[in-house]
Amino acid sequence: MTSGGPAGSGGPASDGVRRVFVVVNNRRTDALDVASKMCASLGRHGLVVRVIEQDAEVLTLTDDERCEVVPGGPEACVGCELVVVVGGDGTILRAAELARESGTPLLGVNLGHVGFLAEAEPEDIEHTITAIVDRAYRAEERITLDVSVFEGKRLVASTWALNEASVEKAARERMLEVVVEIDGRPLSRWGCDGVVCSTPTGSTAYNFSAGGPVVWPEVQALLIVPISAHALFARPMVVAPTSVMAVELISGNGAAGVLWCDGRRTVDLPTGARIEVRRGHAPIHLARLHDAPFTDRLVAKFDLPVSGWRGAGERRRNERARGG
Repeated sequence: MTSGGPAGSGGPASDGVRRVFVVVNNRRTDALDVASKMCASLGRHGLVVRVIEQDAEVLTLTDDERCEVVPGGPEACVGCELVVVVGGDGTILRAAELARESGTPLLGVNLGHVGFLAEAEPEDIEHTITAIVDRAYRAEERITLDVSVFEGKRLVASTWALNEASVEKAARERMLEVVVEIDGRPLSRWGCDGVVCSTPTGSTAYNFSAGGPVVWPEVQALLIVPISAHALFARPMVVAPTSVMAVELISGNGAAGVLWCDGRRTVDLPTGARIEVRRGHAPIHLARLHDAPFTDRLVAKFDLPVSGWRGAGERRRNERARGG
């Protein structure tokens, strides 16, 4: 097993070696088993497998010449052509932290519950390996969010999100008092449990649970949804991708808040804090093996009832059979 830093600047490495990064849910034995088999198979096909140190400790990596172990961080994926993620959506969100700056596409193998971001299932591993070796996939660009936290005029934190940035109350017994602003103009004041700012990718995550709309990933837009707001006007809203959304915690009522980004990164928010959310400077790229429309993915992942559907194609066939 070799150890060292990334080579190249995203995509195939400048030394001509094909590298694939593997990220695994290292708390699940089934994920570790699948990931170890994938690493071995990729190595047999002549690809170098790269993993971060904490995953290497628990994976079975047998081919010392075809493995690289690197520290975690934004440079970890540089020089890799693909990131294979074995786990659920939470593991994909962890992998996105490694792949965002390099722009390396993520290919999810779903071992989670819903797995909206994943593309492959464990029973399709051989097909997935073949697709990786043959580069038989396409990269789909997804909007991210850049998030800034201010105290007065002072920037105190900067972070980002693929799914959502949510401003939530820090104490269960106290509501937040917030003013929401869109594009520099005040929209409304809410007493609420929180506010979710989401991408179309995140529309099926926290946004969905909070009562927001499902937005097709091709739509260029941002979403904002209040959580349990005590207000006459507190509807989910879809704004332009160029819009800047801001949430200000009203000073004086004593309620502090917390910012959560993708359920992974947090910032404590004192009263008076201002959170600005805009389209991210760097998108995430998801690798797709299939050209199935998002409607089919929605039906499959949420197990939606579609019995009785006949569709335009079926109607046309019936009309031809009747001589219409």
